[in-house]
Amino acid sequence: MKKLIALLLVGLVLVGCSDKKKPESTTTPIPTPISTVEPTPIPLDHDTYDSLYVIINKNHPLPEDFEPSDLVVPNVLATKDGLQIRQEAATALEDMFNAAKEEGITLRLGSGYRSYSTQNRLFNNYVAKDGEEAANRYSARPGQSEHQTGWAVDISDGSMNNWLKNSFKNTPEGIWLAENSYKYGFVLRYTEEKEEVTGYIYEPWHFRYIGLEEAQKITESGLTLEEFYNYMN
Repeated sequence: MKKLIALLLVGLVLVGCSDKKKPESTTTPIPTPISTVEPTPIPLDHDTYDSLYVIINKNHPLPEDFEPSDLVVPNVLATKDGLQIRQEAATALEDMFNAAKEEGITLRLGSGYRSYSTQNRLFNNYVAKDGEEAANRYSARPGQSEHQTGWAVDISDGSMNNWLKNSFKNTPEGIWLAENSYKYGFVLRYTEEKEEVTGYIYEPWHFRYIGLEEAQKITESGLTLEEFYNYMN
């Protein structure tokens, strides 16, 4: 009898436990993704005059009144006081000049931002000196110069012995820039044997700031801006 009573009590306990609710899970459910399609990258703006990625050439000029709003004087060795470029480019230029200096390379900034009127004066002077056809190969008409964007610079060796000369490419400074400028967001803008694409002869001293990511891709491609972005017209 005692065994029977004990079995009945155990059964009652088990029945009671089976009526209890299971505790709710504290684990946060993983949401089901709406889509597995990768988002399309935002295309770079090559047309807006104020854009970092703007392409200025003989087919896409700047208006006479365009002037960047964030021009500053970079803290670098320069040929004269007051040379300006845009703030982001100035910071990158300072980093590049300092890195070169640590490797025994002395760079000097020779030209930065130029206004429409300044470019007009320079071009007319070159026309008077060499004729319009020749001047149009190495100097931009007003509105067609990258310098007006504030993103372009002309760089020379510290001595200025190779200023605006093809010989600059064979100097330690020219070689260093060709190999390292992309690391700071700059690209050699007018490369050798690409005059039919860019509209200008080879300029180993002319560099364009376009940001770290784009500068690396463009440099590795060996293409001009026009070719890389398929911006030929």
